[in-house]
Amino acid sequence: MTSRFTRAAAAGAALAVSAGAFAACSSEPETTPDDVITIFAPQDTGQGQDLEDNAFTKVIEEKFDVDLQFETTTWDGTAAAEKRQISLASGDYPDAYMLIPWVDQFSGDELVKLGGQGVILPLDDLIGEDTPNLTAAFEKEPGFKELATSADGKIWGIPAWNDCYHCSYPSKLWMNSAWLDTLGLEQPTTPEELRTVLEAFKTQDPNGNGEADEIPLSGAGGVSLLTYLLNPFVYTAEMYSNAEGVTPASLGAVDGKVTLQPTRDEWRDGIAYATSLYEDGLIDEGTFTQNGEALIAKGGSAEGVILGAVGIMHPWFVPLAQEDRYTQYEAVPPLTGPAGSNAFWSGGGAGAAPGATFVITNRSSEAKQQKLMQILDFMVSYEGHLQGEFGVEGVNWVRPEEGDVALDETLEPNFEVVRVPTEETLTNSWGPIAQFFSDAEFRNSQVTATDVDTPEGYERRFFEATELYEGHESDELFPYWEVDVTGETATELATIQTNVENFVVQASAEFVTGVRDIESDEDWAEFQQNLTELGADRYVEIYQEAWDASK
Repeated sequence: MTSRFTRAAAAGAALAVSAGAFAACSSEPETTPDDVITIFAPQDTGQGQDLEDNAFTKVIEEKFDVDLQFETTTWDGTAAAEKRQISLASGDYPDAYMLIPWVDQFSGDELVKLGGQGVILPLDDLIGEDTPNLTAAFEKEPGFKELATSADGKIWGIPAWNDCYHCSYPSKLWMNSAWLDTLGLEQPTTPEELRTVLEAFKTQDPNGNGEADEIPLSGAGGVSLLTYLLNPFVYTAEMYSNAEGVTPASLGAVDGKVTLQPTRDEWRDGIAYATSLYEDGLIDEGTFTQNGEALIAKGGSAEGVILGAVGIMHPWFVPLAQEDRYTQYEAVPPLTGPAGSNAFWSGGGAGAAPGATFVITNRSSEAKQQKLMQILDFMVSYEGHLQGEFGVEGVNWVRPEEGDVALDETLEPNFEVVRVPTEETLTNSWGPIAQFFSDAEFRNSQVTATDVDTPEGYERRFFEATELYEGHESDELFPYWEVDVTGETATELATIQTNVENFVVQASAEFVTGVRDIESDEDWAEFQQNLTELGADRYVEIYQEAWDASK
């Protein structure tokens, strides 16, 4: 599932390791003939993807008269990051890298370092009349070009722009409406009303099997749920997949000042509320440790429906095949508490992260550079995008028919994705590797069934659920994606941010589960001291200075 570019951008945060390794690299690595282009890319072999023998690879090879040869890695961020670094450090790297943002893309600082060392090439002079689709995309969505432009003013690579509406409000709560109906309850609107509902789920046998097997509230990794629970008390960005400190999720902005939210009494109040739910057995004990597979096992339990509510972006925890069960879960709008009804909006990070998924190395000849930019430009085009991301027309996607309705009903429908097993899609496409420009118009013009309770209406279900959260963005949101930190300061920040954010995720779970006592002034003081020792003051200072400079 996921939002997920964040996990990957971090592996790219090993700045000094990957970028520093190039001092020993040859400035003139061996290359291949101009009609043979080598590319480093992730492939999902578990879903049957083989980039060498792929329908879209054949489309590219025939259209541009080239032979594509791949150096591959997995879709696992950690393994992919390691292999990418080894590839670059070896000196025998390929002509280009085509990555997936939420697996392992290049960070902005890496691009500047690698560009300065001559390992990757600037693309500015290659963008123009020969890349009409990319040029048009930059003009249509200025934020795309801004995202592609590094802190030094050059374009060293192209990022993926994915205007994913439901991803932009990732911290949702999905609640079993059938259980509410059975117990004669309404969706909760406040933290205390949520407590009342969860207590009823726990004690009043809503699944009707005569056993106390109900799990009132659950999650995977815990932090998406915790974000939802904390926001009524204090603005909290989502910390999912942030154990490596990919984003400054613990930061807020109060009266123009960057603020570490976990230092505030309001944050303590929110944690105390979540802790009380856990102590009363209303939050699943596995919430902070279980992975997605464990949550799916509970959502699809053969023993019957046992989950009352889950904090997650969308209800992937119930298999679509269990349609009668899947449709029971409906999104609950943000709760209203002392801080109002805050919802976390991921802003510039919804589906696009600073850095790049596509770069050209100095191994590439001028002829290859031009060919690679033409290939990229094709993937930005409407036809190239459909084939690259989704696969073969008539098999993986089809043209709209009369009466079809777009996801955004104000738009003309443009295409419909055919529901087939993932492995059949990835045999015919490059999947997210080819997703360079998915603006709102492209994404929301796809044909989607109007019945949200069917598999064909899956995407519309998310779209409509997200509308419940839109407009609840907090004034305390810190727009970190608009802030550039470069040079030695960026290296310093990478270490501090990893340490602070990792610790906040860990300590939050420890407070809720009772390892630390949120009611103890001594434990609270120790937590604050831990943050200070990890560089919290410097963390805030760096972002404050960079934010001030960006205004």
